[in-house]
Amino acid sequence: MSAAAQKGHNQFGDLPVWDLNDLYPGKDSPEFKTAMDQAKSLAAEFEAKYKGKLAELTQSDRLIEAIKDSETLGDLTGRIGSFAFLQYAQKSTDPDRAKFMGDTNEALTTLSTRVLFFELELNRIADADLDEALDKDAELARYKTWFAELRKAKPYQLDDKLEELFHDKSVTAYSAWNRLFDETLSSLEFEVDGETLNLESTLHLLSEKDETKREAAFKALASTLKANGRLFTHITNVLAKDKEISDRWRGYKDIADSRHMANSVEREVVDALQAAVEDAYPRLSHRYYKMKAKWFGKDKLNAWDRNAPLPTSDERIWDWDTAVTTVLDAYGRFSPELADVAKPFFNSGWIDAPTGNGKLSGAFAHPTVPSAHPYLMLNYLGRTRDIMTLAHELGHGVHQRLAAAQGPILANTPLTLAETASVFGEMLTFRALLDKTTDPQQRFALLSGKVEDMLNTVVRQIAFYAFERKVHTARRNGELRTEEINALWLEVQAESLGDGIIANEGYETFWAYIPHFIHSPFYVYAYAFGDCLVNSLYAQYEKASEGFAERYFELLKAGGSKHHSELLAPFGLDAKDPQFWSLGLSMIERLIDELEATAP
Repeated sequence: MSAAAQKGHNQFGDLPVWDLNDLYPGKDSPEFKTAMDQAKSLAAEFEAKYKGKLAELTQSDRLIEAIKDSETLGDLTGRIGSFAFLQYAQKSTDPDRAKFMGDTNEALTTLSTRVLFFELELNRIADADLDEALDKDAELARYKTWFAELRKAKPYQLDDKLEELFHDKSVTAYSAWNRLFDETLSSLEFEVDGETLNLESTLHLLSEKDETKREAAFKALASTLKANGRLFTHITNVLAKDKEISDRWRGYKDIADSRHMANSVEREVVDALQAAVEDAYPRLSHRYYKMKAKWFGKDKLNAWDRNAPLPTSDERIWDWDTAVTTVLDAYGRFSPELADVAKPFFNSGWIDAPTGNGKLSGAFAHPTVPSAHPYLMLNYLGRTRDIMTLAHELGHGVHQRLAAAQGPILANTPLTLAETASVFGEMLTFRALLDKTTDPQQRFALLSGKVEDMLNTVVRQIAFYAFERKVHTARRNGELRTEEINALWLEVQAESLGDGIIANEGYETFWAYIPHFIHSPFYVYAYAFGDCLVNSLYAQYEKASEGFAERYFELLKAGGSKHHSELLAPFGLDAKDPQFWSLGLSMIERLIDELEATAP
């Protein structure tokens, strides 16, 4: 079946599904087997050719050869791993797909153990020798930022054999618990008004206009999550302890330092972001939710009302073609080139849009490898919010395509900047929709929807970060009971949401379904970083659009080849400046001001 013909038809029209043939024809195909054999062979050759010899190569100006060979191997193993994960993501409850991914990951882990020496040995090269090599070789100098980030990990490196042990054990350690979490979440069933739903469909009902449906969905979520609380608590305890062991052996001082290092961001920058957002809670979320309660004719909102559409909101269901046109038009209005980079995602098998039992919940953009193309996963349900999700994930995809020219090593963008194109794409789409809306009530509803998205991205994610810090800190004193994790969750939620929202019975368990806590501890602040960054960027764009698109493209094309400070400098922005965060947060506050002034 051709890529263009692979569709999932429902009330939203013909929804695209992935065509993974661009990676491999199938898990049992000769092409996949050949690729795995080739990867094993290349890994063995790489080890034989370079292990124990990198310092010598540096002095003979041949270190670039090892870098290029590393990228060739990385592109191949990345393609293999991406294929295994993506076919699993489509139906994680399928035991054959789960086994295939498990076996593939185990094979890749065994294979990569042979090349684990590479970065460890690079960090043992004398600084003076490496600096001299970088000065002499322009091609090698392209990797200067990568080497600088690698050097930051040097104090936390272990003996080679210990590094191999940590690496090999990952298959039966955090990776295994991640998989258990995913498969458990995908298989959960929620009884809502006599109907059995999956997680994605149940969460979707929390934004239904009918309050009885929202309440029923909330209670179904609470009931099922509580019934599985023991398992989710155990997974959380194990992973927090696993991270503590790793941090202790490596010597990290703060529980989030390893994440900051992976994100190429300084701890003081994240601390400043957290402090700025928490300081703004009363002006943002506390104020907004009290206003929203008033619009609903209530003193306080129930927990199931937090994401409820306003009484005046537009409940149109957008078909897929309209959603695509809306987003591409918004991208094209900013820059025709941006729309051109985005267009191949549609009707090429690069997007998987329908919901389905067993499909992973949420949405993501998987970069795969530079020699292929990204794949976007959605669970499209036709709401305005789903259009924003499409705009968001498409932004990631565009960013990944533009950065691909940097190659397998430098194409990887730190998480702090990885949210830039996605949130900017959302902002472009929101502004385009707002400009087309003349009805005062619909304009008000769009503005409130955007404010809620921003609060979910900034306030909620920083609250998530604070919650993780509390959980991981408390876990160092022993295992946590479900009731203790629940209490930490409610404490942070009360601080961030204010007294405009009631923490109804059952809400205490809602931490259990958040996948970021499991897959990427402390990742969540990257969303707040990205939103505040884009708010600041957009403010610059509004002030002076001349030449902005060109500078923006340069930022995206850079991938991970430059530090965030260098990439933001052309826009006059500095994340270390407290005013940077104030500027981003003030945009949310201005939208809330506008809502208050125009409230019906």
